[in-house]
Amino acid sequence: MRAFDVLGDPVRRRILELLAEGERTSGAVTEVITAEFGISQPAVSQHLRVLRDTGFATVRAEGTRRLYAVDAAPLREVDAWLDRFRTR
Repeated sequence: MRAFDVLGDPVRRRILELLAEGERTSGAVTEVITAEFGISQPAVSQHLRVLRDTGFATVRAEGTRRLYAVDAAPLREVDAWLDRFRTR
């Protein structure tokens, strides 16, 4: 399941945690992630792209800013897959 590849990365999990609090600009996400993980802005952009390309995050333009948000659909799919193990 590709979702676990996405969620297996601590940087992407942290980005999702930030986005779960509400929409954030790419700059705001980058500021937190670079401070916490010590990675470059291009590396953060790459993680945001993975989240967007796999459907875990959405992005919309607002003027010159790009606002990211969580898309819960893939997370619900992961939860549904995991649910079969909770009943045992």
